[in-house]
Parts: sequence; structure tokens; C-alpha cells
Amino acid sequence: MLSKKMYKVLSSVVLSSFVLLTACGGGQSESGSGSTSGAASSQSKVLNIGLKSDPPSLDPMSSSSLYDRQVQNSLYDKLFDVDSEGSIVPMLVSEYTISEDGLSYTLTLHDGVAFQDGSEFNAEAVKFNLERYMEEGSKRISDLKSIDHIDVKDEKTVVITLKEPFTPLLSVLADRSGMMVSPTAVKEHGDNYVKNPVGTGPFAFVEQVSGDHVTLKKNENYWNGEVKLDQVNFKVFTNNSAAVQNLRSGVVDIIDDIPVKEIPAVENDSNLTVVAQANMGYQGLHLNNTKGDLQNVYLRQAVDLAINRESVVKVLFDGYGAPAYSPFAPGSIAYNEATDTPPAADEAKIKELLAKGGKPDGFSFKMQIATTTANEQFGAVIQNMLKQYNINVELEKVEYGTMLENGDSGNFEAMQLGWSGRIDPDQNTYDFLVTGMPNNQSRISVPELDKVLNEARAEKDEAKRKELYNQAMDLVHENASYVYIYHNYDKFGVSNKVLNFTYIPDGIIRTAKLEKQ
Repeated sequence: MLSKKMYKVLSSVVLSSFVLLTACGGGQSESGSGSTSGAASSQSKVLNIGLKSDPPSLDPMSSSSLYDRQVQNSLYDKLFDVDSEGSIVPMLVSEYTISEDGLSYTLTLHDGVAFQDGSEFNAEAVKFNLERYMEEGSKRISDLKSIDHIDVKDEKTVVITLKEPFTPLLSVLADRSGMMVSPTAVKEHGDNYVKNPVGTGPFAFVEQVSGDHVTLKKNENYWNGEVKLDQVNFKVFTNNSAAVQNLRSGVVDIIDDIPVKEIPAVENDSNLTVVAQANMGYQGLHLNNTKGDLQNVYLRQAVDLAINRESVVKVLFDGYGAPAYSPFAPGSIAYNEATDTPPAADEAKIKELLAKGGKPDGFSFKMQIATTTANEQFGAVIQNMLKQYNINVELEKVEYGTMLENGDSGNFEAMQLGWSGRIDPDQNTYDFLVTGMPNNQSRISVPELDKVLNEARAEKDEAKRKELYNQAMDLVHENASYVYIYHNYDKFGVSNKVLNFTYIPDGIIRTAKLEKQ
């Protein structure tokens, strides 16, 4: 039995037969919003995975959701990947070299790789993908802004030349910016590609029913070993307790998040295993610099100081989380206990900040939260904490995809939205804190912070990078545009009928090697 620990590889000795419970595409069970599409035979090996929110976009170019990535990592292979130790390793790349000045990356690709539509994966496909991700309007543009040009040396060799050194490049290419989509499919479907995604991954797209499920089928010609499952269904459960019920009944085999109150029941079920591990992500609040009273820096600082992170973790997560005061979790090369430890709430200081902000008697703002039970509970806790300082929060429940759109457009005062985390600290900061970047929903704009974060991504010396991130966090705390509240725990529930489940520190389920009894 697991408690607050990780089993990296799960195996099963359960010998009982499995009876697949399915429903026709688009149906909805009483206990959850997920249904299994297709008429898989009783002999098929079908894996059902419960997600707590709908994946908004399966195109890596436009994707910004964790739930997209849970599906995308079965559809698409990447140039690089993250292994179980948190190291960056080649994936579609067989070998690579980096020039001494850090400006040239030469990638040699694996032979015999094809996209699921039968078209060839080669150096031209890599060039196509990277240039597509660098186009105006792409969510990946800031990840790849250091690239000057991409050259195809031969069919299996591509050379990436940078404008300036960019230390996080391999980490970037181990995520969405390294996902290779079929150029043929993009050219054929154009703007409708998002509904017809094609990669080189172990499973190919079948259908997506918004709010209900995504169905993938086995890639019969997968290049990287035999795929043992015939089908993978990602089923949406916005009610986490319903997801647990479906896990315990055998309707789903894996769920991506167990509510803390449900963990004991899952631990005590001999057919299930809990995989719980701290990851590199964080959760908190965007405070919009351009809307309402939160335009005032002193009022934002008051909100930041009034939240007791220790209490949030204790009340909501029973220790399955860590208080946060920065985007860097313990274990990150940028983590600094001195600057990343949250300050204790100070009533006198909070009152002083309210007075400086012109609101000595307090103020009000609206905070958008997603529609899940867990988000509603989180919102209520924050609401109660701030109320004691006469900071009144009106909660607005918004569908997750709509909330992402509101973040992009600035249509909010405050918003509860986090980040699933990445290995390199640049990917936890740059897009969120630099002026004009695509995930800078708070609209923070501090020239000195922009300068420091640009220096940090070019610096190769780890100690010097850490010092630059320390400087950045001082500026972030002063501006208080994003309130870091806690670092995430991944809390997967896994049926013992699932074989070879391996926990990866990026929190993404890898299905390529999974089997099912």
C-alpha cells in the first residue's frame, strides 16, 4: 500500500478476468460524464483513463492545458522526453551534438519512423513543425524565440541554429514544442487540424466528444516497440468522487487525480494502487494588473500576504501538497528556501498595505474558478481567509476551457489557474512573467524582471542561473501579480490490472508500454 510515496513501476498478480464496460459514443453514465466510444470486442485490450477536465486542444501549437498533454503524449512522440528520474533523454532523436558556443544543435533522427497517416517522419518534418510553432499566434512561440533558423542537412539530420544561447532548449523539445505532427495532415486539414490530429505516437486519433471522451486506437506500425493495448479512452469526470467510483467498479483503469478524502478508500482497496508524488507544478491566483482595484500593487500585495499557505495545504490536501511562494518546487535547480518560503500573515502589515492602496476599509474583487468540486472548495477557503481582512471575494464558476480563453483575453479580475510544471525553471517562469508572453494572464510588465529572466535562459552556469532566479523572485513578490499558493502532488489511482505503469515527474501518463490483464 502506498501513502505519500511513489511506486515507479506497478505490476499485477491479479489473475481474474476483465469484463469491459462500455457505452456507445456520446452516452453518459449516472456516476460520471465519461463514456467509452466504439464497439471494442471482449477480446480487445482497452484501457480507460479518467481525466478531471476536458482536453481543449489536441494541436500542440494551440494547446495550453495539462489535460491536452495527457492525451497528446499518446498521440505524438517528441524529439526528446523526460524519464522516470527527471532527466531529459532523446526520443525521436537518436543522437545529438551541441556546439561549444551553444548556438548550434545537430539532431540525428531515428530511421523507420512514420506518421500514423503513413507519411514519412524526417528532417523536413522537424523543420516544418518547429517553423509552424514559431508562427505568429502559436502558443509555442516564446519557447522557440531563440531559434534563428533550421537547416535540413540530409533526410535524417537537422541543424537548429540559435540567435543566442538558450539553455532550456532540450527541455522545451521534451514537451509540446518537440511534439511532431504530420505535415501532410496539417496541409490537408488547415484550421481544422485540431479535430484531425496525426502524430507518430503509439496511438492514433479516433474521435473526441467534447466534455465526454477522447478515443485513440493502437498504432499498428509504431516504430518504438510493440503496443500491447488495442485502444485507449480518456474519459472526462468533472466530479472527482465519481471518477473514484468508476475506478473502484472497474469502469476506468486509471484516474489522474484522487481527491484527498478518497485516498484511504483507494489505498484500502486490494484491487487498486495509489501513486502519490510531489511534482514540479504549482497552483495559485492570477491578479489582473489591468482590471479593477487589483491594478493597485499594494492591494495585490495585501492579497498575497493574507493567504496562509500552510492552512490551505492542511485543510484541502491533508499534506498532499507543499506551500508555495514561487514557481520552484523543492528539487528544482532554482529553488531557494530563503526566498521561496511563504511569509506568515501579518495583520498590521496587511492593514498598512490596504491603506497605501487607498482602501483602508477593505475592497472586493471577483475570482474565476473552474467548475469542479475541488476548485469550489479551494475558492471557498481563499474567500474565508481574505474575508477576515475585509477583502471580499466573489466567486465566479467558469467552465475550464472558457477560463483559459478569459485568461488570454484578460476578461477577469482574478483567476485560479496553475501550471503543471516543467523540469527547467525557465519553463515555469518566462511565459508567465515576461511582458507580452502568451501565458502572462496577469499582464505583469516589469522591465527589470524581463531583463533578468532573459539573462537566466541564456546562462549555462547553474549557480549563476540560480542567483538570477533569486533576483527574479524578489521582483515577482514586489509586484504580486501571481499569488503562488501550493506545489502540486500527482495523485493517480491505478487498477492492479494495469501493468508497467511508470511515474514520470512531469505528471503525464505514458501509455506506450502499458499492458492490461
